[in-house]
Amino acid sequence: MSEALATFVNIILPLSLPKLYTYRIPRELENEIQVGMRVAVQFGNKRIYAGIIHDIHDKPPKDYEAKYILDVLDNEPCVSSLTLDFWKWMAAYYMCSLGEVMNAALPSALKPESQTNILLNPECDISSLDLSDREYLVVEALTRETTLQIDDIVEIIQLKQVFPLLKSLHLKGAILLQEKLEETYKPKLITCIKLAEKYNNENELRLLFEQLEKKESQLNVLLAYMQLKHERPNIEKKFLLNTSHASESSLNTLIKKNIFETYPIQVDRLSDTGQTAKESFDLNEAQVIALNETKKHFEQKQVVLMHGITSSGKTHIYVKLIEEQIKIGKQVLFLLPEIALTSQVISRVKKYFGDAAIAYHSKFNSNERLELWQKVHDGSAQIIIGARSSIFLPFHNLGLIIVDEEHEQSYKQPDPSPRYNARDCAIILSKLYHCKTLLGSATPSFESYYNAMHDKYGLVKLSQRFGEIALPTIITANIAEERRVKTIKGNFTEVLYHAIDEALNKNEQVILFQNRRGYSPIYECLKCQHVVKCKNCDISLTYHKYNDTLKCHYCGYTIPLMKTCVACGSHELALKGLGTEKIEDELQILFPSARISRLDLDTTRSKKGHTEIIKSFEAHDADILVGTQMLSKGLDFGAVSIVGVINADQLLFFPDFRAHERAYQLLTQVSGRAGRRSKQGNVIIQTSVPQHHVLQEVINYRFGTLYANEIEERRKYNYPPFSRIILIKIKHKDYRIAADAGYELFQLLHKRLGQYLVGPETPYVSRIKNFYIKEILLKLTKDPHTLNLHKTYMKECIQKVLESKSYKGCIIQLDVDPL
Repeated sequence: MSEALATFVNIILPLSLPKLYTYRIPRELENEIQVGMRVAVQFGNKRIYAGIIHDIHDKPPKDYEAKYILDVLDNEPCVSSLTLDFWKWMAAYYMCSLGEVMNAALPSALKPESQTNILLNPECDISSLDLSDREYLVVEALTRETTLQIDDIVEIIQLKQVFPLLKSLHLKGAILLQEKLEETYKPKLITCIKLAEKYNNENELRLLFEQLEKKESQLNVLLAYMQLKHERPNIEKKFLLNTSHASESSLNTLIKKNIFETYPIQVDRLSDTGQTAKESFDLNEAQVIALNETKKHFEQKQVVLMHGITSSGKTHIYVKLIEEQIKIGKQVLFLLPEIALTSQVISRVKKYFGDAAIAYHSKFNSNERLELWQKVHDGSAQIIIGARSSIFLPFHNLGLIIVDEEHEQSYKQPDPSPRYNARDCAIILSKLYHCKTLLGSATPSFESYYNAMHDKYGLVKLSQRFGEIALPTIITANIAEERRVKTIKGNFTEVLYHAIDEALNKNEQVILFQNRRGYSPIYECLKCQHVVKCKNCDISLTYHKYNDTLKCHYCGYTIPLMKTCVACGSHELALKGLGTEKIEDELQILFPSARISRLDLDTTRSKKGHTEIIKSFEAHDADILVGTQMLSKGLDFGAVSIVGVINADQLLFFPDFRAHERAYQLLTQVSGRAGRRSKQGNVIIQTSVPQHHVLQEVINYRFGTLYANEIEERRKYNYPPFSRIILIKIKHKDYRIAADAGYELFQLLHKRLGQYLVGPETPYVSRIKNFYIKEILLKLTKDPHTLNLHKTYMKECIQKVLESKSYKGCIIQLDVDPL
């Protein structure tokens, strides 16, 4: 085949590359290649990656010689044409590379990278070489082992930086380096037990029973096995031991005697519990009206916003819509903002759909992710309930997407790129699959509500609580006034203290919200006012009492609590401000008999941490639950009569155009956890500014009033929904270089986009992980064609700055639609 007729492919690699790389297809693989398949390719001098075929063509690259594809890793495409279209949209809209989208989208088990294997060079005379002590250690280890890997070398020489050593050995000819692509997925195997073939004969089996007659423990194992073999095709070793109440040594003896044999079987990590749909329900009149309105809107609109107050029964309507899709064989994606929500909603949905509903979230390991990926790909997973990354699953028959709590910031991916918003991506996904999207919230985002008010989305309202329970009564408690008259107890006003006390006396539960974890966010010297800060970030260290340390919540830098001021040597240091840990501490003093639990990032780090805390509180194993904004996300506890907001002021005075919207959303959502089942609840918001207009709108449930006021402010200053915002972050370890690069970029952008520019500014946290930060904000037109032209120009300007030798090492990040 001539070069002109050779077949080439453009490959998506899981790397941040501006362009796709072109490879040549070997003749023997030409008939196996399809768009969307994974192939093994070499990129760079040695490294081998699994890439995705983007397109097939006959045009060789002009500026370099195309390497050959090494192997085809799939029998059929693992990425469909629809999925590729979705990736392309995401890369274009969020101004990132296709490789970055691929990296976010595929489970790590589908993205194997080559492992460097180190082995001795058989043609080298090692004895003739002049080796250092460390080099000799490596060579000696290689005489015992056929191959070693990088981690092995690190352990042998007790150094993290091993590459200079390996380079030296390679140049001396002592070692060879090989790259081998290794699949990381390992199926889950369990050991099962079966009776040896000879005992299928009745006489042999009778003799066996006689033989074991006086060996009670072994006989019990055999009897248990004989009973279980009629009930299940495979008898797991562990299950047999539990059933027979015998020791493992008894079973091992029977295996050694060749009476029993072991064999492995592969099991599903997302193993079915055997739970089938058990419960059904009828909608009340308001829910029936809302359901019918939703379906009517879907006839004309692709997206419907359901604005239903807290505890109005939105989930019941979701279930009815899901039922309709399942009956016609469609898949449903049910998006939730955070893992903290998932356990309660999963158990709720499983009541109606059993194991047809599967959870998917960030705490899945790589093997679990791949198994769910395969279930979605082959259609055996019908209802997927998951957090933002669920939008990347390989749906092939998607009928409906539900985005619950659509206003939540957790739908936005902050880092790394792509910095996408799963809610917005869900709407694009539904367009590609020709299905519908339902957005649900008690406090919709102003952007979504604006779209509904201007007839882009359908709008459905649910304005009464399920079971006709009244909305909670919300009052404020004046922190400043109580401090003045000295009636405050620690951080609890007299109003909140008595409400908690009364609830506990009635055996009711209490939820307390403080949107800051740790014990105290500031550790300050009382003499010189020096605040202990992170050495890597421009932020104060937070004190955590449980391990007596000061910790940075940006980079993780941790030091023991110091007793002396590093600036002036004074011993008079004080903790200021409060977090959830301190609230928990004060509660134990004020209410010593109360059982207290805490829900924040520190207590939910384990895979099932959040589930255990929620289930424990649901079972009334705790009386008071203290937490951060995790508490606001759709949790449902029947015995909660009091919700307290410890300090609302930090929400109201944040320097952001969305501050009032977020404060209203958070306070309303937290308030909605009170009085959800049997009686009206009470909410107490502690604040120094009780007359603040946002608090008044919260107290009186006036979402519409707040929206009307805020939307006019945004129109006036050209903020979303009247513009598209793009935030550019310029980072460097040298402050002057970051500042100069930011100014240079601003000057370049100003030539065409001057009217849209704000900056360059220094953000509130101006240094993170030793990188100084400058920011430029662009408020661009929403017109897609003009927006794309602006984006292209922005990329050109950024490229010019990055190509300059003056700004070497500079990092420039783009965030489209930042929150």
